[in-house]
Amino acid sequence: MANAGLQLLGFILAFLGWIGAIVSTALPQWKIYSYAGDNIVTAQAIYEGLWMSCVSQSTGQIQCKVFDSLLNLTSTLQATRALMVVGILLGLIAIFVATIGMKCMKCLEDDEVQKMRMAVIGGVIFLIAGLAILVATAWYGNRIVQEFYDPMTPVNARYEFGQALFTGWAAASLCLLGGALLCCCCPEKTTSYPTPRPYPKPTPSSGKDYV
Repeated sequence: MANAGLQLLGFILAFLGWIGAIVSTALPQWKIYSYAGDNIVTAQAIYEGLWMSCVSQSTGQIQCKVFDSLLNLTSTLQATRALMVVGILLGLIAIFVATIGMKCMKCLEDDEVQKMRMAVIGGVIFLIAGLAILVATAWYGNRIVQEFYDPMTPVNARYEFGQALFTGWAAASLCLLGGALLCCCCPEKTTSYPTPRPYPKPTPSSGKDYV
């Protein structure tokens, strides 16, 4: 029962991480305008994501512009897009594979070892998905830090970490933790002992005594 509870906990954490990765990829607040310097403008908020850049006015009006040209994007943004999409697709595959290996499911009931292996394989895929999301978010965040501290970057063109970036880090952590818990549910090795050989039965005596 403890093993089944650990397996269910790992699946729930990994599933929440997968949902967080989708939310992080869709949100436009990957980096927000930094109000640093003398010219502070609080009437509007500028932020960018993987797919669009938006400007939010103090009146509540939001204007967004989708990035039209793929070739015009920076290499960091293209790589981050690709890694996030790969992480989400791997997470979807991991959900199907791990679901088959869950003890609460009826699939593969006749083969318990194969069922446990499917759960472990799903955990490994979750780990790979979490690593892809972690690399994408860390790479993007490192780029923001480099541009912020670059003396060649104008003060009015500096950005800081946005909410979507923190959501991506949390999603990667949940996928890694959930995948690790699923991998802990390894099938137990059964030790096979040789079958004992039966001893020959003594033949009954015929009742005749030989001298």
